[in-house]
Amino acid sequence: MENQVPPTSPSTLRPRAIFLGLLLAVGICALTPFNNAFRQATPLGGGHFPLAPFFIFFWLALIMAGGGRLFKRPPWLNGKELLFIWILMVLVSGIAYTGLVRTFFINLTAPFHFATPENRWAEILTPLLPANWFPRSQEAVAALYEGLPGGRRLGWAAVIEAIPWAVWLPSLLTWGLFVALCYFVMICLVNLLSQQWLRNERMNFPLLRVPLLMEEAYSQGAFGQFLLNRFMLVGLLIPITLHLLNGLNFYFPGVPQMPTLILAGAYFPKFGLFSGFYKLKIYIYPAFIGFAFLTTRQISFSFWVFFLLGSLLFGLLAVMGYNIPAAALGITFGPTLSRPEEMQMIGAYGIFFIFIIWLARDHLMDVARQAFGLAPARPSNAAWFSTRMAAWGFMGGTLILIAWLHLIGVGWWVSGLVVSAFLMIMLVASRIITQGGLAYFTLTAAPLDGVVALFGPGIFSAAGIFVAGIIQKALFLDLRESLMPSLVHASRITEKIKQRRVMVTAISVALLLGVVVSFTAMLALCYKYGIRELGLDWASGTTMHTYENVVALIETPPETSAWVRTFALAGAAVMLLLVIGYHRFYWWPLHPIGYLTCYSSAMRILWFSFFIGWLCNALCMRYGGVGLFKKVRYLFIGLIIGDFLMGGLWALVGLFSDASYQVLPS
Repeated sequence: MENQVPPTSPSTLRPRAIFLGLLLAVGICALTPFNNAFRQATPLGGGHFPLAPFFIFFWLALIMAGGGRLFKRPPWLNGKELLFIWILMVLVSGIAYTGLVRTFFINLTAPFHFATPENRWAEILTPLLPANWFPRSQEAVAALYEGLPGGRRLGWAAVIEAIPWAVWLPSLLTWGLFVALCYFVMICLVNLLSQQWLRNERMNFPLLRVPLLMEEAYSQGAFGQFLLNRFMLVGLLIPITLHLLNGLNFYFPGVPQMPTLILAGAYFPKFGLFSGFYKLKIYIYPAFIGFAFLTTRQISFSFWVFFLLGSLLFGLLAVMGYNIPAAALGITFGPTLSRPEEMQMIGAYGIFFIFIIWLARDHLMDVARQAFGLAPARPSNAAWFSTRMAAWGFMGGTLILIAWLHLIGVGWWVSGLVVSAFLMIMLVASRIITQGGLAYFTLTAAPLDGVVALFGPGIFSAAGIFVAGIIQKALFLDLRESLMPSLVHASRITEKIKQRRVMVTAISVALLLGVVVSFTAMLALCYKYGIRELGLDWASGTTMHTYENVVALIETPPETSAWVRTFALAGAAVMLLLVIGYHRFYWWPLHPIGYLTCYSSAMRILWFSFFIGWLCNALCMRYGGVGLFKKVRYLFIGLIIGDFLMGGLWALVGLFSDASYQVLPS
C-alpha cells in the first residue's frame, strides 16, 4: 500500500465523519452491556485506551487506505476524521459499562431490594431517599433482578416495550440531568486547562502516540509502509503468537499455552522485612509494555519503583514493631483501600492537586482576567470554546451541583466540600492517566475517605452522607473508564480541527446519545435475563458495601483514627518533597505521579510491564540514542497493536460462545 494516492488532510470535519462516529459510538453503547455482563466476554470498553474503539479505528484505517490504493483516489475519510471518529467512540465506551451503567441500576434499587430486618435499611435509609431519585415500585425492582416473566423468549424490541417506563422515567430524567451537569462541568474544566497542559507544560500523552502515528502514516499515504516496518512486524508477531496459543488453549486445553501470570509471592516470606511481597504477582501484557516504553523514562521508572517501595513499607513497619491493625482504617469507601498505611494517598493527592494549580497559576490568573472582562479574549487551538464561556460555565455548573446537594439535605459548606473533593480527585486522576500513560487505573482511597479523615464523619447529616455516598458510587469512585481523562485526550486530538462549534456539538451529542442508549441497553438486558443471571456479582457486592458503610456512619460514626491522620500527613510530606525535587532539580529521578499509584490495584497488575518498558527504553537511549529509539519504538507499537487486534478478535469469538478468552485486564 506504499504507492497509494495520498489522501487530503484538511483541518475540517465533513458530515460523513460525524455521522459515522456517532453511529459507531451508539453501536458500542448498545452492545457493551450484553457483551460484558451477559456473555462476560472481553470488555469492549475497558480502561482509557478501550478495545473496541481502537479495533474499529485500525480496521477503518486499513480498509480506507486499501480502498484509496485500489481505486487510485483519496480515501473516503481523511486522517483527522478517522481520529475524530476514534475519540468519539472512546468518550462514550466507558459510559456503557464501568463508567456509569455497570452499577447504576443496582445503586438505585439496592435500598429496596436488599433491605432486610437485620440490616435495617428500610428503617434507616428509606426516609432519606430523595424524591424522584429512586424507583418506587417494588414490582418493577423485583422484575429488574428476576427478569420479566418469559423475558428470555421475547425479542429485544418487545423487552424494551415491556419495561415499566412510567416507573423509571422520573428517576432516569433526574439522574440524567445530574450526569449531564457533571459532564458539562468536566468539559468546561478540561477546556480551561487544555492550554496549560498541551501548550505550557507540553505533556507527552503516551496513550495517544499510537493513534497519532497511525494517522500521520495514513495521511501521508504510507499506512502500508507503517505496518510493514520490520520492527513493527516483530512486535506484532509476539502478541499474535502468544494470544493465538493461549486463546486456543482456553477453548481446546490440549493446545499448549504460554503463561502470562507468575505467582512470585512464594519466593518471599510471610513475615519480616519482605512480607509485603508475599502476594506479589507478575503479569505479562505486551500492550502495557509498549505503553511503558512510549512513556517518559522518569515516569515509567517511578511507577515500578514506588510500587516496590510501597510494598516494602509494610514489612519495614512490621520489623520496627508497628503492627497496625486494618481496623484502624475505620469505615472507608476506597475501592482498594485495605490498610491504614495506604491512607498516605489522601495527603499525597491533596498536595499534588495544589502543585497542579501552582504550575498553572499564571494561566489561571489569565483565565480569571478574561472571565471578568479585564483582559481581551485570546483564542486557543486547544480549547473547544471561549475561555470566558468555559470559566462561567464551570463556576455556574459547580454552584448548581452544590445547590442540588443542599436541596436534598446536605449543608451548604459540606456540599461545597464534597463537590470540591470529587472534582479534585477527578483532576488529579486525569493527570495521572494522561501524563503517565495508564490505560488501566484505579483509585486507592475514595474522595469521601479524604473528607471524613480530615473533618470527621460528624460534619455529615444522615441525608448528607447517604446522598454523597450514592453520587460517589455512581460517578467518582471507579475510574477505570471515567470520562474526564478521555476529554483531556480529546482536547489533544482535536486541537488542529478548525470547526470548533461543530466539534463540541458532536461531542455533546455523542455523550447524550451514549447515556440514553446505555441506560436503555442495560435496562433491557436486566429485564430480559434478570440481574441475578448476569455477571454483576462485583457490582452488587460493592454497591451493598457502600450502603453498609453509609448505615454504619449514620448509626455509630467512629472517631478518625490517629493512624489515619498520621499516614495522611506522611503522604502529604512525601509528596511535598517529591514535587519540590521534581520542580527544582533537573537531575531528580522520581516523578510525583509514581507515588500516587503505588497502592493502586492497577499497579499490582502493571508494575512489571512498566519495569520492562522502562528498562528497554533506558537501554535503547543509553546505547543507541534517539536514532535507535525512533526505529525500535515500532516494535513496541507492534506490541500494542497486536495485543488489541487479538483482543478484538477473541472478543468477537466471545460474542458467540459461552466463555471468552481475556486478552486485557478487566
